[in-house]
Amino acid sequence: MMDHENGNQNGTHNGTVNGNQNGTEGLLPLPPPPLEIPPDVVPLRAEPEPLKKKRVPVARRGLASRGQKIQLLSNHFKVNVSKVDGHFFHYSVNLTYEDGREVDGKGVGRKVIDKVHSTYDTELAGKDFAYDGEKSLFTVGPLPHNKLEFTVVLEDVTSNRNNGNASPDKGGFDNDNDKKRMRRPYHSKTFKVELSFAAKIPMQAIADAIRGQESENSQEALRVLDIILRQHAARQGCLLVRQSFFHNDPKNFTDVGGGVLGCRGFHSSFRGTQGGLSLNIDVSTTMIIQPGPVVDFLIANQNATDPYTIDWAKAKRTLKNLRIKTTTSNQEFKITGLSELPCKEQMFSLKQKGKGRNDDGEIETMEVTVFDYFVNHRGIDLRYSGDLPCINVGKPKRPTFFPLELCSLVSLQRYVKALSTPQRSSLVEKSRQKPKERMETLSHALKSSNYDSEPMLRSCGIAISTQFAQIEGRVLNAPKLKAGNGEDFFPRNGRWNFNNKKLVDPTKIDKWAVVNFSARCDVRSLVRDLIKCGQMKGIMIEPPFDVFEENQQFRRAPPLVRVDKMFEEVQEKLPGQPQFLLCLLPERKNCDLYGPWKKKNLAEYGIVTQCMAPIRVNDQYLTNVLLKINAKLGGLNSMLAVEQNPSIPMVSKVPTLILGMDVSHGSPGHSDIPSIAAVVSSRQWPLISRYRACVRTQGSKVEMIDNLFKRVSDTEDQGIIREILIDFYTSSGKRKPEQIIIFRDGVSESQFNQVLNIELDQIIEACKFLDEKWDPKFVVIVAQKNHHTKFFQPGSPDNVPPGTVIDNKVCHPRNYDFYMCAHAGMIGTTRPTHYHVLLDEMGFSPDDLQELVHSLSYVYQRSTTAISVVSPVCYAHLAATQVGQWLKFEDTSETSSSQGGVTAAGAIPVPQLPRLDEKVASSMFFC
Repeated sequence: MMDHENGNQNGTHNGTVNGNQNGTEGLLPLPPPPLEIPPDVVPLRAEPEPLKKKRVPVARRGLASRGQKIQLLSNHFKVNVSKVDGHFFHYSVNLTYEDGREVDGKGVGRKVIDKVHSTYDTELAGKDFAYDGEKSLFTVGPLPHNKLEFTVVLEDVTSNRNNGNASPDKGGFDNDNDKKRMRRPYHSKTFKVELSFAAKIPMQAIADAIRGQESENSQEALRVLDIILRQHAARQGCLLVRQSFFHNDPKNFTDVGGGVLGCRGFHSSFRGTQGGLSLNIDVSTTMIIQPGPVVDFLIANQNATDPYTIDWAKAKRTLKNLRIKTTTSNQEFKITGLSELPCKEQMFSLKQKGKGRNDDGEIETMEVTVFDYFVNHRGIDLRYSGDLPCINVGKPKRPTFFPLELCSLVSLQRYVKALSTPQRSSLVEKSRQKPKERMETLSHALKSSNYDSEPMLRSCGIAISTQFAQIEGRVLNAPKLKAGNGEDFFPRNGRWNFNNKKLVDPTKIDKWAVVNFSARCDVRSLVRDLIKCGQMKGIMIEPPFDVFEENQQFRRAPPLVRVDKMFEEVQEKLPGQPQFLLCLLPERKNCDLYGPWKKKNLAEYGIVTQCMAPIRVNDQYLTNVLLKINAKLGGLNSMLAVEQNPSIPMVSKVPTLILGMDVSHGSPGHSDIPSIAAVVSSRQWPLISRYRACVRTQGSKVEMIDNLFKRVSDTEDQGIIREILIDFYTSSGKRKPEQIIIFRDGVSESQFNQVLNIELDQIIEACKFLDEKWDPKFVVIVAQKNHHTKFFQPGSPDNVPPGTVIDNKVCHPRNYDFYMCAHAGMIGTTRPTHYHVLLDEMGFSPDDLQELVHSLSYVYQRSTTAISVVSPVCYAHLAATQVGQWLKFEDTSETSSSQGGVTAAGAIPVPQLPRLDEKVASSMFFC
């Protein structure tokens, strides 16, 4: 008894207090409570923790009406749902091998479930399935029982587990006992399938989704419909990437270099909209490995001249886990590595057929080389593999080798590394389509998908229209802009220029110098042209103090050394700190010197700098460079007329801060590269054209910004927002912002609640930390570019005009969202920005809010065009990208996780960024 009580003290002590009688079996039952409470007992009042009300996205406030009406088409296809009274039944799927081990092979699940479906049709009451390929399966109406178990046998399974059992007579060979290998359990092709009832989803939830009554059920019901689309594509042999599907058709492949192909497919998903349920179909592109001979892929990937110049260490990393077929069998294998020795030297033990067993009872073997085995025992002619490594498809302790030339890469294998700059530009060039061409591709995709034949869609009573949705849009007028000398002008078709115009607020450049990192150009005439061009735009530029040419002996040194040496020379010769340094780089894109040079100037010395690669320099190029220099030095190129005579609705009357927030992540597969959060903020209210940026690192792949409020003591906050608020206060005539408008980029719909409840809370805390009584009003807007809605002008080959806005039909049935194409789409099909208004405490009218968003696309100082997303968001992206370049050359060996494999996010210490020098901290250094 004592042991029992000691072993469960919590249970016995608490039993009398809160009825938690865990582990008190065997004790006397508690007495019943007294019937009457004595009069002298004062009940204690339990104070519940005040529950914080969670913010949810606001509902739409009505439709806007400003602008000229325009008839448009969209790539949404109306869906009729005739069945709303049934239920989807959700079953969880458990797949195991005979011996009870879980099946972990991707793609095997679908084969197994298809086999269950065809084998046990009667036991399943003839029901069709929607299976997600992993743990979930859905039916319309219930299966006969809540729990069902089946056993199926598959003839030929290729999965992660099973690399084929490679005995010599199957085309490969093994250097161990084959019989033993055959008995290993994971070569059995028998599977156990367990289906257990998990949930019931009313089909009525689809109608709820269309009405905007979002619940877990409505989200789930649309997910079931999307799973049906995925399954339909999987049955057609497509590669599936979330809701995008790619057919194995070489007509859809385009070579982007480096052994990588762009593969064109299409995105297909159901969406609840104001116009009802619609199917959104769009063209989608993913990257795949060039199929065919492995050697051809390696030569292309490494830009090698022939197989003998391939870097095999690099090849081993590139090939790992790719799937191949060999010319000697029709089986698929997964590459696990390469042989240590060339084919002609790599030995293995070949079993002697017809020879008995030796004294130990083992089959007699002889040592042969892989080359010898294939050429002499199999009679296969090998032309060039003899001196090259073999492909290993076996286990580390049990290798299985094939000569290189017998191996071909299977088609539709995704390439997930980041593309190089030339690959990216090649992809953009080859995959863009004019609006008309895109519409034809989409119509064809819908027809060839043949959704009418999908039994699951039929059993849901779903019929999909083949017509593009017809929509009414509106085209807003371009805002009036101001140039120098009080001149007003209107942009035309989203564009303008500074021919015969002066900049509205030009700077004067008197202390400056040029540094030349071995760019081949005539520096003297470049400087002369720059001064002349500046004069025409109103920027007075004195001749530079000097031109510093890089010393020949450092040209092959590492980037950090080259930058340091150049700085030493500049410091030695300049009489004082320059106002500005013009830096000439040898390459335009991805120059290794860029990051270290920027960091040196901005973080260590506080010098404004402009880099350029003087290739094809003309007046237009110099004007663009001058626009950037002027903005960085504190000037303004053009501004909105409504800024100068402050008359921006809601913004000009009361001090208003505008924020742009973005997080940029390292390329895929790098868990050790921190994500970079940038928050850009307006300054000098009532202007909305001047900004500064605050940039911090945070955990890799973390999307929520975690340094907005960073309390380090009772009096100190080192967060981003405090820095921004103080700058606004000092630059706006000692006035605190009473209104804060936040534009957030890069978050998906599933993260909206986090932006509203986590990030916004931090921002409010930062305000309260500065002044407890301060209670600004907030507007929170998410800007999304990563979506699949496009708009077309019926009967016109052109893109929609700049200023086009859509807030009906394909927009959300309840939430406050709209699409805007502020820019003129010059190439390809315009991608609209999808704005979601999550919160509006200021009380904007829909017209005024859309007008403000439109105007903010015209204050981008780097170009003379309207841009596709509000400028503060674009600036945040630029600031994060530029500062990210600083990290590229940091010594991250201590923080790198490459030695110990992948580590969990957050386990790696995040390297801190050096802060900008205060002389440039409030500048538009990112321009």
